[in-house]
Amino acid sequence: MQVVESIQEMQLLSQSWKTKGCSVGAVPTMGALHEGHMSLVDLCSQNADKLVVTIFVNPTQFAPGEDLDKYPRTFDRDKKLCEEAGVDAIFFPSVSEMYPGDSTSWVSEEILSQGFCGGSRPTHFRGVTTIVTKLYNAVLPDVAVFGEKDYQQLQVLRRITRDLNFPIQILPGPIFRESSGLAMSSRNRYLSEQERKDSLIIYKSLKEAASRVEENSDLKAIRQFLTDEISSVGGNVDYIETVNADSLEKIDVAQGSVRCLVAAHFGPARLLDNIQLL
Repeated sequence: MQVVESIQEMQLLSQSWKTKGCSVGAVPTMGALHEGHMSLVDLCSQNADKLVVTIFVNPTQFAPGEDLDKYPRTFDRDKKLCEEAGVDAIFFPSVSEMYPGDSTSWVSEEILSQGFCGGSRPTHFRGVTTIVTKLYNAVLPDVAVFGEKDYQQLQVLRRITRDLNFPIQILPGPIFRESSGLAMSSRNRYLSEQERKDSLIIYKSLKEAASRVEENSDLKAIRQFLTDEISSVGGNVDYIETVNADSLEKIDVAQGSVRCLVAAHFGPARLLDNIQLL
């Protein structure tokens, strides 16, 4: 397995694979890899001949006061996990490699990125769409895998991939959960023992909500149920929304394909989860 730190070297490596008839898959990450990430690696390996995991803590998707400096960085462990999983290369660039000092160009998505995580973090998705575009151009993948836990992000990245004509197939990876049901996240390590226990209400209440929904159900009542459940154990709700699963349009009556999106704070950790309701 190679560790590649320069964009040019990564491009040349990917191009060399392609001249041999190999397809290239990419799993973009910010490191601190866990079993959820590795499930995405496994999915990618089933759909591409060569596999690249990118590890880059992207500063432009963090707002002032967020956890950029505290975000876990565990490269030695990440490297070992990738080696064990049969990854062909880790793309591990520096901030200066990805963002030259006089960089002034951005990639923005104007509809799906609004509201939800984009509402409380208004600069977040501009950072995400810009860095993913840069990673596409560095790795030159045929396939890219993103997890469904960050559901809004997945839909935004699907949209820019389509709109900007990238010849890349997006594969969604199902949410990977701890045995308790908590959606795996690098930020779960911020949770105290009690906060981790309390946060289990997110998935428990989402499952209960899904069991209650049928055609024409009142989704306002579902959202209120989830808010009450999460708040009852001290969770601080950022948002709870019911949306069309494709367009992310907010809906109050269950029709078509419905997804429920949740973001809530438990202690210092902002946790995301979602479930298909209909």
